[in-house]
Amino acid sequence: MGARVERVKMNVNGIDREVEVEPWMSLNFVLREKLSLTGTKKGCDTGGCGACTVLLGGEAVYSCMTYAMKADGGRVTTIEGLGSDGNLDLIQVAYAEHYALQCGYCTPGFIMSTKALFDANPDPHSSETSAAVRATRRYSRPRSSMKQKKRKGRA
Repeated sequence: MGARVERVKMNVNGIDREVEVEPWMSLNFVLREKLSLTGTKKGCDTGGCGACTVLLGGEAVYSCMTYAMKADGGRVTTIEGLGSDGNLDLIQVAYAEHYALQCGYCTPGFIMSTKALFDANPDPHSSETSAAVRATRRYSRPRSSMKQKKRKGRA
C-alpha cells in the first residue's frame, strides 16, 4: 500500500499554490523539490544551522523541521519573496553592504530570521539580534548589517 497523499494549499511568496505531499515531507523538501524554490537551503536537517529558515505566517521557522502539512492554509515567504519590483529588501541591502554573506550558503536563512525579527520588533536589543541569527554568533558582520537596517528603517 502506498503512502497517504494530501493536497496542501498555501500562499508562497504571494502566489496561491496547491501541492500533493506525503506526511513525511518537510516544508524544505516541498519548497525545493516540488516548487523549485531553491533559495531556501538544506543544511544540517536538524534545525541547528538556520540555512533553511523561512517565514510561516510571519514567524521564522526551520523548514527542514516543519512538516509541509503544517503550512496548509498558511502564508510562506522565502528569500525569493523578499523585495519588490526588482528591488532588494532593506535587510538584503544591509547584508550586502556589510559583506555579511560569508560563503553565501546560509545567508538566505539568516536574512529570513532577520526579517522576522524586525517585523516583530523594529528596535531590537543587541541580545535579540544575536538570538535571531544564533548560528552567526562568531561573526560580527550579520549583526552589523542588522544595526544598519535598524538605522534605515523598516522594510
